Amino acid sequence: MLSFIDRPTRHLFFTGKGGVGKTSLAAATAVALADRGRRVLLVSTDPASNLGQVLECDVAREVTPVEAVPGLFTLDIDPEAAAEAYRKRVLDPVREALPEAEVRRVEEQLSGACTTEIASFDEFTQLLTDPGHQGRFDHIVFDTAPTGHTLRLLELPSAWSRFIDENPEGASCLGPLSGLASQRAQYLAAVEALNDAQRTTLVLVSRPERSALSEAARSSAELEALGITHQRLVVNGVFRATHAADPFARAMERRAEAALEAMPEGLRAHPREEVPLKGRNLVGLESLRALVSEEVDPRTETTASMLPEVPDPGLADLVEELEAAGRGLVMTMGKGGVGKTTIAAALAAELARRGHPVHLSTTDPAAHVESALDGEPGHLTVSRIDPEAETRRYVENVMATKGRRLDEEGRKLLEEDLRSPCTEEVAVFHAFSRLVREAARSFVVLDTAPTGHTLLLLDQTGAYHREVARHTQGVPGKVTTPLMRLQDPDYTRILVVTLPETTPVLEAAHLQEDLRRAEIEPYAWVVNQSLAAGSPSDPLLVERAHAEAGQIEAVRTRHARRMFVAPWTTYEPRGAEELAAFVRGQAVPETAAVR
Repeated sequence: MLSFIDRPTRHLFFTGKGGVGKTSLAAATAVALADRGRRVLLVSTDPASNLGQVLECDVAREVTPVEAVPGLFTLDIDPEAAAEAYRKRVLDPVREALPEAEVRRVEEQLSGACTTEIASFDEFTQLLTDPGHQGRFDHIVFDTAPTGHTLRLLELPSAWSRFIDENPEGASCLGPLSGLASQRAQYLAAVEALNDAQRTTLVLVSRPERSALSEAARSSAELEALGITHQRLVVNGVFRATHAADPFARAMERRAEAALEAMPEGLRAHPREEVPLKGRNLVGLESLRALVSEEVDPRTETTASMLPEVPDPGLADLVEELEAAGRGLVMTMGKGGVGKTTIAAALAAELARRGHPVHLSTTDPAAHVESALDGEPGHLTVSRIDPEAETRRYVENVMATKGRRLDEEGRKLLEEDLRSPCTEEVAVFHAFSRLVREAARSFVVLDTAPTGHTLLLLDQTGAYHREVARHTQGVPGKVTTPLMRLQDPDYTRILVVTLPETTPVLEAAHLQEDLRRAEIEPYAWVVNQSLAAGSPSDPLLVERAHAEAGQIEAVRTRHARRMFVAPWTTYEPRGAEELAAFVRGQAVPETAAVR
């Protein structure tokens, strides 16, 4: 049993790199507390939540009881639904009082990603401050989005409080009618709750992997800078080999031990606990209860001692197909933690090795593609969309162009408007658009943020397209928008990356549906880190390999037009040599696992 379950604060936040098991641990903690007679609200702030799949029940936008667990309730903060409710709340009181043209102008102001962000943020702060929630529940457990999105959410109480102090009339990209000043007390109360160690615990979740631990350390430092100091670390999925004759299992164990030994100093100061790797998918109440109990996980006997067969096409075959186009945009998308960054870096490095000009970049606020290259970019151009740098560039450009034509009072108002936290979303979109245009001349490989964050960016791309279409109506061919580029299969190849596990595959399928609604057709699926495509003989790993077979078959027959499989490796691919070996599906000497 995790020790913080014995002495829980009112608010428990689970955060970390995508794919480390935040949802499973948050749900398991909520179930454990409810089993002890507490009234618990389990909240998802992830735009691409899979909480309902883990609990095997419906998770709605309203507080809903989990019938199988007395005392447990769930709530999903749906960004789009929250934004629609926010627009209605702002617009309904003024529809009769304002001219129709003014109402349309405000509707346009409230149509972008900024409104989606602030609406979700309002719901979040209400959970921290509303007396009704505080009196109704003993604990509120937050299953948050992957790190970058969560840091943005936790920064906003302070950011909007400062903005309101500096702009008492509430002028912002949300419009003067949004009533931001009336929310000031709520935002300040949220800051106070987050900074109170007696009320809030931040659980940093990681895997025993260098990249996940490094991101946890970065998150820890940034959260401490925000005043959220009551933190603890849970290392999930720690593997202990039980089959001495299996070199694959021994290398896997050593890789985890080496990562834990090299843990960044910033994490060592926090209380730390480990959760063993399980042999089955963590879906359903039985699995969740076993996850945080001290009982030995019941082992399911595999039906055969041999590993299941896996289809042959691998990353080398995918590179051959991508190379044939000669240029274009390649985007990796999927749930956090499925290996998008590694796949993107491997494909970019291989295309560059073959002599093509390649720009490798990322839209993920928490991703660092440079670490996958290990300081060996070769012929690659490497960058990342840094929200702070892009915001500075955007503000300078707006003031130099639009601001140049204004008088002194107009420039002051424009500067106030640009200090809004929402400006960052617009700036990131402009940087994304530049990368899309660049792919007309060369290969651009773009590692995207986890699903929910990426869909918000695509929503903004769609909003921009609709705005351009409205202004150029009846003038065909006048302009090509980023959305049109993404919809062009000769220009853009989107790779849906997943793990061979139930939840990542289901989420990837939902992502594909969202893309298709935007008339964007994925080029292929990449099933990453497949044990079935490797060579383990350890009973636990063989059990997990058999659990993969059904998911790989579902991808091949039901979801993907093309499928490529990358095996689990005994190393975290970094640097030109290892990335090339990863593309070829080759094992690297075990010494690479302990470097």
